[in-house]
This record gives sequence, C-alpha cells and structure tokens, in this order.
Amino acid sequence: MRDWFNFLYHRFREQLWAKPAVICGLSVIVVFLAKAADDTGLGSVAPNVSVDSLETLLKVIAASMLVMAIFAVGSMVSAFASASSSATPRAFPLIIADDVSQNALTAFIGAFIFSIVALFALQNEYYGPAGRFALLLMTFFVFSVVILTFVWWVDRIARLGRLGATMDKVEAAAAAAIRRRRHAPRLGGSKVVPRDADAIVVYGEAVGYVRHVKVASLQSIAEEHETVIEVAALPGTFASPARPLAYVPNQAGISSEVMVEISAAFVIGRDRTFEDDPRYGLVVLSEIGSRALSPGINDSGSAIGVLGSLVRLLVLWAEPAENDTPDEPQFTRVAVPELDLKDMFDDAFTMIARDGAGAVEVVVRLQKSFEALASVGNMDARRVSLIHARLSVARAEKALELPEDLEAVRNAGRFATVD
Repeated sequence: MRDWFNFLYHRFREQLWAKPAVICGLSVIVVFLAKAADDTGLGSVAPNVSVDSLETLLKVIAASMLVMAIFAVGSMVSAFASASSSATPRAFPLIIADDVSQNALTAFIGAFIFSIVALFALQNEYYGPAGRFALLLMTFFVFSVVILTFVWWVDRIARLGRLGATMDKVEAAAAAAIRRRRHAPRLGGSKVVPRDADAIVVYGEAVGYVRHVKVASLQSIAEEHETVIEVAALPGTFASPARPLAYVPNQAGISSEVMVEISAAFVIGRDRTFEDDPRYGLVVLSEIGSRALSPGINDSGSAIGVLGSLVRLLVLWAEPAENDTPDEPQFTRVAVPELDLKDMFDDAFTMIARDGAGAVEVVVRLQKSFEALASVGNMDARRVSLIHARLSVARAEKALELPEDLEAVRNAGRFATVD
C-alpha cells in the first residue's frame, strides 16, 4: 500500500495546479482566521492599525503578485521547452515536478489570493483592532515568504531546463528507483519457479506501459483463492491485449472475474514513469547522450557526461549488497522476476555506442566505462561489460577510418580480449 501511495504522490507532484490549489484554500482560511484575534484580549495591547495603511499594503501585494505569477509561468514554460529540445521530452515530468519552481508559483498565487480576500474583508469592516493587527502580521509574513521564495527561485530558474541540470535530475530519479529495487528486487514477492505448461495466462485490455504493479492486491487475490500468481509484466513493460500480464496455475476457482481483478492490479498508462522502473532512467539518459551525438548538435562532451552518469548508476546496481536488508518475501503467493542486467546494459549503452561509433573520444570513454563496470566485483556485470566492450570495438572498426583512431580504440578495449 505504501508503494501505491508513493506512486500516487509522484503523479500528484507532476500536476502543476495541485500546490497552487491547496495554497489558495489555505490563504482564504488564514484571512478569516485573523478575525479570531478580536475574540482575545489582544485588542487592548495591540497598536491601532489604520485601515488605509493595510489597504495600501495589500493593494501593492495584489498588483505585484499577479505580475510575478505570470512571469513565473512564462519562465517555467521556457525552461520546459528548453529541457525538451536540448535533452529529451521524456525528462519533462521531472522538470515540471521541480519543487522550487512549483513552490515559487504557489507562493505568488497564494499571496495574490490572500491579498484579494483580505482586501475584500477589510473594506467590509470585517475586522476589529486586534483582527487588523493580526492581519498586518500575517501580511508581513506572506511578504517575507514571497521575497525569500523569489530569491531562491531566481537562482534555480537560471539552471532549470539546462542540459546539465536535466541530466542531474534524471540521474537522481534513476538512482532513487535503483535503490528501491535493490532493497526489493522482486517488489516484495517470491522467486519465480518453472510454471506448468497449462498455466492460465492473464491478459489486459489496455495498451500502454505498466507503471505500477499492486503486489499487495495480487497477494490478497492469491490468498483468497489459495493459489500463486506469477507476474509476467514488470513496470516499464509495454502491455497490449496480446501481452501476458500474469500467469496462474490451471485449477478450479479462477474465473474470468478473478482474471479481471488480477489484470486490474497492473496500472497501465501512456508513458513510462521513473519511480518503479529503474530501466527507464537509463533509457532517458541514453536518449540524451544519443541526441548530443546527432549531426545537428555534435556535442561529444555531453555524451561523455552521460556515460559517467550511467556508470555511477550501474555501479550502484551491481555493487555487493552487504548493507542491504535481506530479500525476505513479503508476499509469498506472488512470484516476481528480477531485472535482467543484460537488459539494463542494452538500455544504457546501445544507442550511444551506435551513434558514437564514429567519434573516437566517445568510443574510448565507452571502453573505460565498460572496464570500470567489469571491475565492480559482480560476475554478471563483468560478463555483460565484456560483451558490450567487444561490440563497441566492432562498431568503431566499421565507422572509423583513421588507423591511429582505430589503434586508440583497440588499446582502450584491450581489457575485453584478455578475459
């Protein structure tokens, strides 16, 4: 259930209207909450605040905050467009979920609503002396929050949408997904065992990517019908009516209604998401590197920077899990396959190795990346690294013409021929 709420929370963060809507409601509540000061003894000790001075201050805030909100939206749209064009459109959800930018827009809109509602209440003589003083303190607080938020946001908006900042966000999202999957390699389920040839196949009706698997729901269904459910589509899998989502042993009690319940445990959407899909972060980073190597951009440095990010992520995945908690199945009636390291390497390096085969500096850095991954102490990582290193050298031999470039590539890939 916690994983499901985490999934919903990240979808909520991607909605640009969510935080402003919440803060608008709070702003209205706070304005009318100032009236409560009139029911206390604050009026006898608080200084008398004139209505005109409060009106002037609130009018200044109302006029300026609307302009600032429009400016914030325009700057954010420019940053979103820059991120989509310079990096990849797949990074857009991470850019739009930027907390600092959302907080800035929220603060500006919230201050605007606060000032408008406060002006209306003040001009209708809603407050007494204590209420006006409380409203003044709240106004000063709102003004201070807006100023601090603006200063912080200006520093962030100067970087938001830049290629380097986008790469950092994608790497951070991928690293978070990898850490979660390392602690639960099978999403809390048990190990997959060979299934019967006559097992029932569960299909879905939607076409799209599996975003989340409700393993707890599958466990409840399996317990109710005293069976075992094998997950066939991990998050990130492209689902269609012809693609199996799960397998159930062929036994009595598994009706078509139960199969519909099983398929409903697979949340399918139009696009992949980062939280439950560690491979998606690798794909997005690889797309950024591949776009940097396109003839129109020809930015080998960015592609090399992407390789550094990919190596860090795969080292994080392949390093010995000495400090991780043991993988004790939480859902014993749900079998879930683990991620294949070969697929992760394919997601990470195939595009860059193909598009950068004609750039000697990229191929040499690829070889160094594979050499680093081959030495992390994991035999699977070493095996897959050597395969990709040899493929990279083979691609370079097809694309490079200068003998000196080929010699540099072969020297960098010599480690893959010694094994």
